[in-house]
Amino acid sequence: MKGLFENAKQGLLVTLAMFVLCGLIYPFAITGVAQAFFAHEANGSLIEIDGETVGSEKLGQAFTAPEYFWGRVSAVNYNVYTKEDVLPNQNGETAYSGVSSGTFNYAPSNPELEKRIEADIETFLKANPSVNREEIPADLMTASGSGLDPHISVDAARIQIDRVAKASGISAAEVKEIIKANTENRVLGIFGEDKVNVLAANLDIYNKMKEK
Repeated sequence: MKGLFENAKQGLLVTLAMFVLCGLIYPFAITGVAQAFFAHEANGSLIEIDGETVGSEKLGQAFTAPEYFWGRVSAVNYNVYTKEDVLPNQNGETAYSGVSSGTFNYAPSNPELEKRIEADIETFLKANPSVNREEIPADLMTASGSGLDPHISVDAARIQIDRVAKASGISAAEVKEIIKANTENRVLGIFGEDKVNVLAANLDIYNKMKEK
């Protein structure tokens, strides 16, 4: 009986010790280090304008205005919904399913994929009449795995220069400089691809338009 009590006591002490260590000390230590050395990243990489949060460097947004760069296709519409989307239909279903991430997950043989891509190509060509169909970078017509990708390729940004410059009143040379300023290079120069942060670039365009 005494041995059983000792074993139970030992198990309880180990449980309490691990609770304090892993449930309190470790989380608080990691949070402290993150806030001390990586406060911007730890708090969501938020971007503010005039004291108001307008987005995050790590999450894409839906841009459709001609004066701004357009991002990738999003299966979750970057979690942007209208008031009508939250109203249930006759079956009690709503278009808004809550904050989420994900992709269409269509197989290449799925006709819905071709239908969606053709519709997006048509919309893009209509907004960018100087662009030929075969010039459109693949990443502009394909959805990312999360549906929240904040980046596009450098080529995807450059192909939009004519439209952005014309609609914003900013010179093409200035738009090119904005792309360059917001290009994130490959990690260590070898991993991944050079990419442009859409929100950051569009904020620079916004500020340029305010100056005019």
